[in-house]
Amino acid sequence: MKKSFGAKTLAYPTPVWCVGSYDKQGKPNVMTIAWGGICCSKPPAVTISLRKATYTYGNIMDRKAYTISIPSNKYVQEVDYFGMASGKREDKFKTTGLTPVKSDRVDAPYVKEFSMVLECQLIHTYEIGLHTQFIGKILDVKVDETVLNSEGLPDMEKVAPFIYGGEIQKYFRIGNEVGDAFQIGKKFY
Repeated sequence: MKKSFGAKTLAYPTPVWCVGSYDKQGKPNVMTIAWGGICCSKPPAVTISLRKATYTYGNIMDRKAYTISIPSNKYVQEVDYFGMASGKREDKFKTTGLTPVKSDRVDAPYVKEFSMVLECQLIHTYEIGLHTQFIGKILDVKVDETVLNSEGLPDMEKVAPFIYGGEIQKYFRIGNEVGDAFQIGKKFY
């Protein structure tokens, strides 16, 4: 028997991403989000959802661009801080010692130390309720060569992304490979 939890944000996994933006004065900012995901393949696009109260919300509305830096679990403390502090009052890069890098494709910074970055041009916003959904067209994905596998693709174990546990408010490592996509289900054809 399943226990009912009612209408809650209990969906697993939720990514831990760091969204980069510039404010009106050109100061780099970064915030941690967990509400996001790929939303289209042609054009390649990603969605993130933010509350209007966040500093990043206004930055993205002004600049029409954002980046998504995908942190490794090595940076869990810095990433947690990015989600608690406000860029309106603090320089999160200075506090953590991490490095903002100006994107060459969009008007937003990314985190140099994080091995994967998506550079996104804002194409749509949708007011949902407490959150606004931002849809960004992915103009480029940058990946450090040190985390590529022998086929030249990102190696999940080397990237070492982590997920957020939502209602239980904990971070988790991503586990081991369980099978080849679009292969293991062929026995049902």
